[in-house]
Amino acid sequence: MPANDRSDLLLAWFFVLVWGSGYLASKTGMQYAAPFTFLSLRYAFGVFCLGLWVLVSRPRWPSSRREVLHICVAGLLMHAINLGGSHYAQYLGMSAGITALLLATQPLFTAVFSSRILGERLAPRQWTGVIVALIGVSLVVWYKVNAQAGTLASFIAVAVSLAAITSGTLYQRAFCRDVDLRSSAFIQFVVSLIVLVPLAVGIEGFAIRWNWPLLAAVAFLVVFASILAVNVLHTLMRRGHATKVTSLFFLTPIVAVLLEWAMFGVLPTSLTVAGIVITCAGVALVTVGPRRKL
Repeated sequence: MPANDRSDLLLAWFFVLVWGSGYLASKTGMQYAAPFTFLSLRYAFGVFCLGLWVLVSRPRWPSSRREVLHICVAGLLMHAINLGGSHYAQYLGMSAGITALLLATQPLFTAVFSSRILGERLAPRQWTGVIVALIGVSLVVWYKVNAQAGTLASFIAVAVSLAAITSGTLYQRAFCRDVDLRSSAFIQFVVSLIVLVPLAVGIEGFAIRWNWPLLAAVAFLVVFASILAVNVLHTLMRRGHATKVTSLFFLTPIVAVLLEWAMFGVLPTSLTVAGIVITCAGVALVTVGPRRKL
């Protein structure tokens, strides 16, 4: 295997492991602070870290108020609303593995709506993938509702999260194509923090039980997930692996389920495992392009 391919493979697995672990880091942190409060701590530390980064790297900043507005809208959808929904889903009783599974269908919905909004046509194989993935999700969701393992509120929360990350991805693709990733990330972290702090104070009283696991969770999510993993993602995409990178997201539920089993003793049922496999297969059909013949 060429050195570049080995490097890309290592980066890809780093991304999958960090992204899947993020659900467990969030679950750990929310044992000491409610979702909006935990996210406020995360974005406050993120603003500090990214602030240092932009001071050193001196990125290009938006050239107009309109560009700033587009960056803020995309940031609120992809950060504050998306993570607020996914964190509350876990806080209200949904397991990290199931949350990861439902959110791993995001590339599927992005592909479907891209075909309608941006005119990106789906092949028959991709429509087959949509149906297969929805069957897999239905298996898991039906079991969870039937077994009362998740509340209606937790499913509403994860639906809000899925809608936000899907619309945010499409919005960023349409209006923020040429922004500098460093300055735009800093702006999006700041605006998310501005929105989340009042919610944390007004709804949750900003109650925090300070503990080392909480600080470790915040540090892991900011440094490894928000900075390193996101940069790995964009590095792989710049090297021409866009479809392969998108397909990495359907591996994260597997990582989340295995880690949740190891860390919290949440043993997946056979139906849950079957649903995950079917869903991942469906998302793969949608996101992974066919091999080209040489």
